[in-house]
Amino acid sequence: MKNFVEELKWRGMVHDMMPGVEDYLKEGMGTAYVGIDPTADSLHIGHLVSVMMLKHFQLCGHKPVVVLGGATGMIGDPSGKNEERNLLDEETLRHNQEALKKQLMRFLNFDEAASNAALMTNNYDWMKEFTFLSFIRDVGKHLTVNYMMAKDSVKKRLTGEAGEGMSFTEFTYQLVQGYDFFHLYQNFNCRLQMGGSDQWGNITTGTELIRRKASGTAYALTCPLITKADGGKFGKTEKGNIWLDAEKTSPYAFYQFWLNTSDVDAEKYIKIFTLLGQDEIESLVQQHSAEPHLRVLQKKLAYEMTVFVHSEADYNTAVEASEILFGKGTTETLASLPENVFLNVFEGVPMAEVELQKLKDGIPVLEFLADVAGAFASRGEARRMAKDNGVSINKSKVSEELIINESFLLNNRYILVQKGKKNFFLVKVV
Repeated sequence: MKNFVEELKWRGMVHDMMPGVEDYLKEGMGTAYVGIDPTADSLHIGHLVSVMMLKHFQLCGHKPVVVLGGATGMIGDPSGKNEERNLLDEETLRHNQEALKKQLMRFLNFDEAASNAALMTNNYDWMKEFTFLSFIRDVGKHLTVNYMMAKDSVKKRLTGEAGEGMSFTEFTYQLVQGYDFFHLYQNFNCRLQMGGSDQWGNITTGTELIRRKASGTAYALTCPLITKADGGKFGKTEKGNIWLDAEKTSPYAFYQFWLNTSDVDAEKYIKIFTLLGQDEIESLVQQHSAEPHLRVLQKKLAYEMTVFVHSEADYNTAVEASEILFGKGTTETLASLPENVFLNVFEGVPMAEVELQKLKDGIPVLEFLADVAGAFASRGEARRMAKDNGVSINKSKVSEELIINESFLLNNRYILVQKGKKNFFLVKVV
């Protein structure tokens, strides 16, 4: 079996690790878990870090466990947060869990025929049986308030460094997460919990609970929180999170996110988020250093991630869509783009409207370019540029005799005007 810890280390994915982790994994097949609170019905790329830890864990011959936090999702984790988040009802949480399960099956092998098949659990299933009194008696008594208040996530909130204090609900979060670890230790022989570095306090609460309540030994391993070289938050854009769900973030936008990473970030991300081996990555880094203008790292990263999360077909569509903006696309590739990809590509482009009946009657091209699309100040200007082959409609050059009608519609709704090399205008049927 490959050495799991060594694999994570060369990829830059180890931040903190309790002594004994490597010895534990050398004993044979180990079991480790990561918790994900189902606060939305899709994972975003921030979740991928811990998912990749589980993926490497399984590839190294060990058993990964995912705990969907039906119970903890009802509370809200204070770690790294400045304020308490909204609590979700059980129906919403159950819906989110089912959606996340489908996504996780793309990354982990849940086939029960495998000896190290991944396991998915829901902490609501064991937490719902607790009464308040039984929880504070059976769990709360094992950890002192002093111990719990010493955690960084608690101290920062209580001292006002982050937010305005902390509710009792959030204060108990580490007890609930600690009990998750204890439950998995007792029922699935799980002795390792992994997560982001902001989870260190919660994870070590679990190892301490196992020590005090069961006289057992358990371990913690965290990876660094992923950051961007410019100081911005990883996985966030002006429009919000980069989601794995194609309805929330199109494969085109997903592809563009990775393609547009900086050189420094691309070198870091390709180690963390792909399954490429060390030799191949080092070769790519060398190629990139020699000819950075070719953006070898970014192109390989965008390819690997888009195929990994979506599909080869989605990747090909994203590449074709990108080429349209740089003059390489054709009328056929433009017409083949799904509407959501089409709108992603031309987001922010000036958009005019035209009535369908006018299109059915036919509109002379110069009138269409100047009066409908607003691409030119006058029909005379449109005529001059058309004569110089400087105007395209749906990526095809136009002549001044052309009549624009409904046959020009893309996705039965849009017509694309291009003026020169970089100026685009959309006309939408209403």
